[in-house]
Amino acid sequence: MIKEIYIAGGCFWGVEAYFKEIKGVLDTEVGYANGRTEETNYQKVALTDHAETVHLKYDDAILSLENILEYFYYIIDPFSVNKQGNDKGRQYRTGIYSKDNNDLEKTREFLKMKQDKESKKIKVEVEELKNFIKAEKNHQDYLDKNPDGYCHISLIDRPEFY
Repeated sequence: MIKEIYIAGGCFWGVEAYFKEIKGVLDTEVGYANGRTEETNYQKVALTDHAETVHLKYDDAILSLENILEYFYYIIDPFSVNKQGNDKGRQYRTGIYSKDNNDLEKTREFLKMKQDKESKKIKVEVEELKNFIKAEKNHQDYLDKNPDGYCHISLIDRPEFY
């Protein structure tokens, strides 16, 4: 079955490039999620309080939500607030968003399991998807078009979680 989830892990360029290469991910799209307005863009995202987010469509017969969450947790700093890599600001906060309450509950359980193993507080927000605005065309598949572009994520280091 094809499922979807929205993940915010800092700059969306690297998050998208990372997940595009994972078996079972069918499609990626970058955009802005859970802000105060129904419209925004790259220049206004900090003012509208949206998070840079990747919309993932995946085949859950190949890749489970738990696998996606493991990959996500692996590439972020889960203790950081409004910062990933060199990027700072609320638009770079970490979050997992969905319209599926069951997926949100599974995500909360996953993060609780991780928290039980950590001494520092995990700062990943888990919320219902309120809105998602597709980013401008030049931001879609950005690192494919700009291979020397900035990325806070190692695109080489990709462990297997399934």
